[in-house]
Amino acid sequence: MVVFDEEKEKKNLSELLSKEEEDLVQKLSEKYNIPYIDLSPVPINQEALRVLNKEVATDAKVGPFNKVDRKVQVAVASPNYPKTIELLDKLREKGYEPIVFLASTQSLKKVWDRYDELSGSFETKGGSLDISDEEIQKFLEKKHNLKDIKGSIEEVLRMEKRYRISKILEIVIAGALSLKASDIHLEPEEEQVRLRYRLDGVLTTVANIDHDTHNLLLSRIKLLSGLKLNIKQNSQDGRFTIKLSETEIEIRTSILPGAYNESIVLRVLNPDAISVPLEELGINDHLFKILEKEIKKPNGMILTTGPTGSGKTTTLYAFLKKIYSTETKILTIENPIEYHLDGIVQTQTNEKQGYTFLSGLRAALRQDPDVIMVGEIRDRDTAEVAVNAALTGHLVFSTLHTNNAAGTFPRLIDLGVNSKVISSALNIALAQRLVRKLDKNYMKEVPLEGQDREIVLKILDSIHDKSILSDIQTEKMWVPNITEESTGYKGRVGLFEGILADSNIEETVQRNPSEREIWEASKEQGILNMKQDGIIKVLKGTTSLEEVRRVIDLEE
Repeated sequence: MVVFDEEKEKKNLSELLSKEEEDLVQKLSEKYNIPYIDLSPVPINQEALRVLNKEVATDAKVGPFNKVDRKVQVAVASPNYPKTIELLDKLREKGYEPIVFLASTQSLKKVWDRYDELSGSFETKGGSLDISDEEIQKFLEKKHNLKDIKGSIEEVLRMEKRYRISKILEIVIAGALSLKASDIHLEPEEEQVRLRYRLDGVLTTVANIDHDTHNLLLSRIKLLSGLKLNIKQNSQDGRFTIKLSETEIEIRTSILPGAYNESIVLRVLNPDAISVPLEELGINDHLFKILEKEIKKPNGMILTTGPTGSGKTTTLYAFLKKIYSTETKILTIENPIEYHLDGIVQTQTNEKQGYTFLSGLRAALRQDPDVIMVGEIRDRDTAEVAVNAALTGHLVFSTLHTNNAAGTFPRLIDLGVNSKVISSALNIALAQRLVRKLDKNYMKEVPLEGQDREIVLKILDSIHDKSILSDIQTEKMWVPNITEESTGYKGRVGLFEGILADSNIEETVQRNPSEREIWEASKEQGILNMKQDGIIKVLKGTTSLEEVRRVIDLEE
């Protein structure tokens, strides 16, 4: 016997009618030469809803769904409906620029339904995301560790989809700010999408989210970042800003196509994270005294080297803050400007518009600066202009991509800098890495023995100035005590090394030397290399041997 399922038939009929309407609207869009949009996967921008109230929008059969500055994207049922035409004219009179899309009744209903959520939602703006002080403060007061953040995200993921999407991005970003994460990664896999934070330089899985939520997040992030929704096969880069209390935190967006959907990485440029005084970077006493002297010189170049994410920019900012005075003109050329410094002229490169580090540096020299910071030296022309600036009465700070301080000299020669002027221009070459600091409340003492002890003693024996070892013990070290509340680490500290451009180095550089020859020539300076600096920090309980091994090859 065949049983007639009325509810199922109604559902099938509804889906069929909905599909027919979408097909019809698509055909009409071609007739009217107005782009068609299906708003079902598109997040609705709350700021766009604030342009019109619900009664006016429904009466005119329009749905404002996105807003960037004065441009408002509006879905309409018919471009010929008199009330629609009248409303669009009123928007133009108010200074808005309506961008019209043709949409189905179903899409418009989605916009109108969102008005009910408007009162309790976070305020969003195209290109910026305002998180209310009160809401974020509540979140930060309650959520102190990774376990709490995971719980909050999982709680939001259990909500109905319509409420979930209005909160998920804010919770993910608020969690990253609470834990001081530098990056947020959303990585689609076959069954789910993995959400990870980069905490103290190490990626940590926070939650797994479903593909539907990821699609909605992806659309919302693209809208906020000023990216194109319909481009899915090419990478895209954008940015938006979070306004939190009196602090503006910039978020850099990177979208990359992948096997299961587009991957998202959000770089969190938090001014508080990068504003570290020179005294707190972890520079050992001997090198610190040398740097204090070198950064106060009226001319010359100080280069800090290391891979991406090793803290080079933070070190340069610390130098600038240390030497700033009202009598000094300091100018920076950066990409991006990660931290705004009072009293310092900062300019950001834009390669798409032809404003590079080279053109920025040339322009900076016409601004009569005393100190110039160049974000990165990456080509011959920039290197030569920077060296000439250092030789003609300017103090130049910059970064270079090499593995260690000794590699700076061969690298400059490779870039085409005359070896005879390198020592005259360069004051000191630095190299650094970042390691996680042990959390004093979650660390435990273990004996230093076996192969670990052999490696430690061998590295200590290589230290030229033995007086440094007078208060260093070699019987024990400390390791993280991992719990649900803590990874055993909290914050990061630098491992540093430096080589002064003295007469020994000058003589060696003339022979187109290897890194090994540079190190040999610098021994008399008595500056620790990164291995030695790392081992001393291990024996003092600042970090663990495992952490130092993670960033440096101790057995090389």
